[in-house]
Amino acid sequence: MTTLTQSTTWKALQAHTSQLPHMRELFAQNPQRFEQMSVKACGLFLDYSKNRINNDTLELLFALAKEANLTDKIAAMFNGDVINNTEHRAVLHTALRSKAEQEIIAEGANIVPEVQQTLAKMAEFVESVQSGQWKGYTGKAITDVVSIGIGGSFLGA
Repeated sequence: MTTLTQSTTWKALQAHTSQLPHMRELFAQNPQRFEQMSVKACGLFLDYSKNRINNDTLELLFALAKEANLTDKIAAMFNGDVINNTEHRAVLHTALRSKAEQEIIAEGANIVPEVQQTLAKMAEFVESVQSGQWKGYTGKAITDVVSIGIGGSFLGA
């Protein structure tokens, strides 16, 4: 299998984007651009009109997503499959946003209760810092927190 950046769709997208005009011209060519390239749903508003794209770009991007099997990869993420090839584990971003009654199975176990427990501990910590209850070694309230992490979910192991 070739990498996605070696595919003909990727190359077509590169060639296409190099030919796109400046943003001012895209808006001048299509006065309805904002209305056609924005969407509102579920309390969210997405405006992609201010990107150097046109309908052909979108078609190529959708073709690239199909070629990359994006739908299957999204399903694998939501199923808790191992898709982080670097660390050989599930990504589990969905667990951070899950409701307590949901079930997300990873390595044979529902991880939602553990995630909810960690989120509750984080909320308790934040409340104690914000309220001034958490004290430093001098007995004074903590006013600043420096958090150094490596990214990802930031919930730890």
